[in-house]
Amino acid sequence: MIVDAHHHFWDPARADYPWMTEDLGPIRRAFGPADLAPSLAATGVEATVLVQTRSSLDETEEFLATAAATPFIRGVVGWVDLRDPGVDEVLARLRAAPGGDRLVGIRHQVHDEENPAWLLRDDVRRGIAAVGRAGLVYDLLVRTRELQAARVVVAAMPNVRFVVDHLAKPPIRDGALRPWADEVDGFASLPNVWWKLSGLITEADWATWQPADLRPFVEHVLTVVGPDRVMFGSDWPVCLLAAPYEKVVSTARALLESAGLSERERATVMGDNAVAVYGL
Repeated sequence: MIVDAHHHFWDPARADYPWMTEDLGPIRRAFGPADLAPSLAATGVEATVLVQTRSSLDETEEFLATAAATPFIRGVVGWVDLRDPGVDEVLARLRAAPGGDRLVGIRHQVHDEENPAWLLRDDVRRGIAAVGRAGLVYDLLVRTRELQAARVVVAAMPNVRFVVDHLAKPPIRDGALRPWADEVDGFASLPNVWWKLSGLITEADWATWQPADLRPFVEHVLTVVGPDRVMFGSDWPVCLLAAPYEKVVSTARALLESAGLSERERATVMGDNAVAVYGL
């Protein structure tokens, strides 16, 4: 099974997306299941994970209901306020909502927080612990700046499963492997964290990128943590800024093959890991 472990839906006419700046004009419109379905069929992707786009419980509930009505959406990574003292009850309420059985993880846009050590706040750590108690994954949306704090949290919570979105958004456009690679190296011995091969083409130059631009970053993660801890995601529709969905999938496959992965290892990255980690 091929699984797209990271995509979004949104509608700017119905909600505010603070991150949707003017340069993102081409994707400033509604995207839903009917928009994605043809590309899934064309690429053989059988299942997906729908990921939050804003700090909103309403969005999470809406995504769960959408997942319940959409066969290809096997999981939802939603949002809760990790600092809420009642986060356990909030998670339980979401699990009981329509589509609540599709809730597989929680995410917050950590890289938008002013404090690079936001993850180390006591109330945030209590919230992440609650996510783990609920049997859910915590998705880390971070850049190089926040990786040190993320590593501390991952090491301190060995019973919580973590997934680093977009390989922590490496500076592909600049071609600078370090210090990003040095921070990634610190996760080598932590078995409870996986890395999502997603969102990379929009970290490169949207108009001129080539697979070779991505290769050093992809191969570094594969070398450090191994294919058993990497999973594919498209980051659709954000990826449309730089390439159609079909090219995103074919590029991921080509990068895994050029990295020397066996057919079995490529299948692990393209689907099996997402099924296992998110419990799809």
